[in-house]
Amino acid sequence: MSQHYISHDPRHTGTSERNLLLSAVLNFTITIAEVIGGLLSNSLALLSDALHNLGDTFAIFIAYVANLISRKDYSKKKTFGYKRIEILAALFNAVVLVVIIVYLFVEAYQRLLNPQPIKGLIMFIVAVAGLLANLISVVLLQKHARQNINIRSAYLHLIGDTVSSILVIITALLIYFFNIFWVDPLVTFLLGIFLLKETYEIIKEAVGILMQNTPAGLDLNEVKKALESIPEVDNIHHVHAWNLNDQEIHFECHVDLVHDLRVSETEKIRETIQSVLLNNFGIVHVTVQYGYNCCDDKSMIHTL
Repeated sequence: MSQHYISHDPRHTGTSERNLLLSAVLNFTITIAEVIGGLLSNSLALLSDALHNLGDTFAIFIAYVANLISRKDYSKKKTFGYKRIEILAALFNAVVLVVIIVYLFVEAYQRLLNPQPIKGLIMFIVAVAGLLANLISVVLLQKHARQNINIRSAYLHLIGDTVSSILVIITALLIYFFNIFWVDPLVTFLLGIFLLKETYEIIKEAVGILMQNTPAGLDLNEVKKALESIPEVDNIHHVHAWNLNDQEIHFECHVDLVHDLRVSETEKIRETIQSVLLNNFGIVHVTVQYGYNCCDDKSMIHTL
């Protein structure tokens, strides 16, 4: 067995965590302001934005905690460490957001049936403050959004809330100048549809990782072809490939050798296999089982 892990700069990680925590504080502050403003103005869209911000606060704070936990050491009981905590946190955040969206859809439907007067000026002032806070948070997390699925999930929360703040501002102006009250629940529906699409992608990726699906973009036929082009390799079979988290790909297979070699003679083959998998496919953890014409079933995917 051979192992290779991608290292992360601790200074970069520390910066992302500080930015996550600062973003959480900003979002919690604006959530309180928007709840008060929403109640004073009687705006469902503003309360919706407040709920989105509350979801953001939880999402970002959970992302912050999950990042800390994920770096805990491996142990005999947890040989993979706590890497999967990031995926669980991202999935939890996405599910919470779906619940919030469904609730807002119900409330918006009631408002469409029974439009209510709204104080557009208060709504506008609070929405502008919310937009500024969201923009600051987006800037803080933008360069870290590709770091892992957990931070990306929190970042998408912020993107959605930034868009929602802009729509709420437009809504406030329409209400203030033209008394078009029905646009308030309409905007709520639009925000919900936008966020559902983004949330679906996060849920799909998180569930795929937890189910140990073959990593997206990894063509096992190409992997097999590349490894079987190594002169000493006759065939690879019983292949498994999965993500530990959204960055770390694990791979294992049986390697049928062309010649019956001693174990000490397979070291160079192992190095070649690891190099091919890392450089061509980004696979960081490799487990191989050597044999010489050892399996009756030589299919790439072994079925029970």
